[in-house]
Amino acid sequence: MMQHKIAIIGLGYVGLPLAVEFSKLYPVIGFDVNDRRVQELRAGN
Repeated sequence: MMQHKIAIIGLGYVGLPLAVEFSKLYPVIGFDVNDRRVQELRAGN
C-alpha cells in the first residue's frame, strides 16, 4: 500500500490552513523561508 505525504511550501495565509486541512488525512510537511514564522508555529502561536 502506498502512503502519500504532502509538502506545503509557504506557511502564510493560504499555506497554513491548507496544511492543517490536509493533515487531517495525510502526513504533512510544511516549509517556510521565514525563520521567525517557523519558530512562532513551533511555539504554537
